[in-house]
Amino acid sequence: MADLTWFAWALLGVAALIVGLSKTALPGSNTIAVAIFAAMLPARESTGTLLLLLIVADIFAVLTYRRHTNWRVLLRLAPAVVAGILLGVLFLAVANDEWVKRTIGVLLLAVIGITLLRRRMRAPVGDAGPHRVAAATYGTLGGFTTMVANAAGPVMSMYFLASRFPVKEFLGTAAWFFAIVNLAKLPFSIGLGLITVPGLLIDLVLVPLVIVGALFGRRLAGRLNQVLFERLVIAFTIVGALYLLV
Repeated sequence: MADLTWFAWALLGVAALIVGLSKTALPGSNTIAVAIFAAMLPARESTGTLLLLLIVADIFAVLTYRRHTNWRVLLRLAPAVVAGILLGVLFLAVANDEWVKRTIGVLLLAVIGITLLRRRMRAPVGDAGPHRVAAATYGTLGGFTTMVANAAGPVMSMYFLASRFPVKEFLGTAAWFFAIVNLAKLPFSIGLGLITVPGLLIDLVLVPLVIVGALFGRRLAGRLNQVLFERLVIAFTIVGALYLLV
């Protein structure tokens, strides 16, 4: 902590606000926080430090939108997400940071392109047939990206957008999804040495800002119309994907 400049602390503070905001109002914007943490802290340490803040924000998201969850969709995604997390653990064991970032960036842009194409063709994600393949694809990619970089927000946002969820159902389903997934990641992160004592101290300083961001996001979400909400989610997703490729 002593090595961080005031500028680094300021940026980490902004990232903490974004973490809270992303959970209760603007899914996908969390990728900006991922980028800031990776830039200000050692790459591996940044992943574990950010994970704990995400779990705090997940609590607020679940409490806010717990009545608007589509459990059928979450159950459909579960097997693929578990497989993706395990693949992510294996990938982290052999891949360097540069390889991880660029791989995720390419995958995110591909997901955006496919989702926008499906929306243009008016093909929402449904309950049967090929849509189960879509759930398996997005779920595996979501589990993989959340394990290696806490970057599943854009991936799952594209799936939930393709499902044509209203704003609150989108946020409620995403809230429970990430609360469960992030808790599941915790033992792996500890085992891989991603969570450290200095990281925990940084989290203690930043937690109040996460709470402020979450509370502000809760007020903001009620004022967003469906079209603006979807456009913001897509925009943040593209920005995050492009960052990972730079």
